[in-house]
Amino acid sequence: MKGTPLSILILTLLLVSVAAKAQMPHDVLYMPRKTTCLALTYGQSSWNEYWEGTLKRDNLNIGTHTTQTASLMAAVGITDRLNIIATIPYVRTSTSAGNLMGQQGFQDASAWLKYRLLDKKGLSVHGVLGGSVPLTNYVVEFLPMSIGLQARTATGRLIASYTHAPTGLYLTGHGSYSWRSNIQLDRNSYQADGRVYNTSEVRVPNAIDLGVRVGILKSNWQTEVFAERFAGVEGDNIRRNDMPFPTNKMEMTTLGWYGKVQPRNLGLNVRVGYVVEGLNVGQSLSYSLGVLYQFNY
Repeated sequence: MKGTPLSILILTLLLVSVAAKAQMPHDVLYMPRKTTCLALTYGQSSWNEYWEGTLKRDNLNIGTHTTQTASLMAAVGITDRLNIIATIPYVRTSTSAGNLMGQQGFQDASAWLKYRLLDKKGLSVHGVLGGSVPLTNYVVEFLPMSIGLQARTATGRLIASYTHAPTGLYLTGHGSYSWRSNIQLDRNSYQADGRVYNTSEVRVPNAIDLGVRVGILKSNWQTEVFAERFAGVEGDNIRRNDMPFPTNKMEMTTLGWYGKVQPRNLGLNVRVGYVVEGLNVGQSLSYSLGVLYQFNY
């Protein structure tokens, strides 16, 4: 139930006339060589029920939990086949009831390299390598109010897509594996997996995520529906009536919609997602709104 790792913070406007297409580490869009796209995005995710292990429940001491994220993202075209993507999120958590104090601050800086491996007759295959590092020394032992897990990550992703050129209809799927570093607590022992560990070092579970997207992409607009699955490779469950802990095995299945309008170099995008099933996470409804600007140099 960590603050969702997310997108985006200041917008630079330069007067350049160029057709713009924003891109992310899970799609197959690219910035052309010597082109950059900046995105400023605000997102919010809220839940009032969560899964304590497999038990779905509410908690009157929390009420509705809300995570707000503002992020700055830049996508840079090194070549027409190779892009660099980087993002810095600022995260804030709060609840509608109880006395848990919300947290806020810069979370984890992320960067990815995306490369088009194959592009032939509408079929394309892409490889993505990325990672993240915490930007600040935020508190991790205060889930679900913490803004992150303080773990450094390394991620490998493979994307495959087919596009029907006459209509713009596409089908895209991706799969990735994320390695997470151990973290340090401000104490010398903790309880997890039904036992006590006499150390301040905590092993955070590695994770996999899968996704499939069906949509239409035109020169100045895009719409798609998606299904995403995130799962920790290992870990334990939240203990009965206890707070979450970094060793918990978190899983969630999200269904949603994404849309974008970008007639020239300035554009807008919207994303809505709902968690339909999970383990040790909140059943959240999330949305984001972004402003995009592309320029060449």
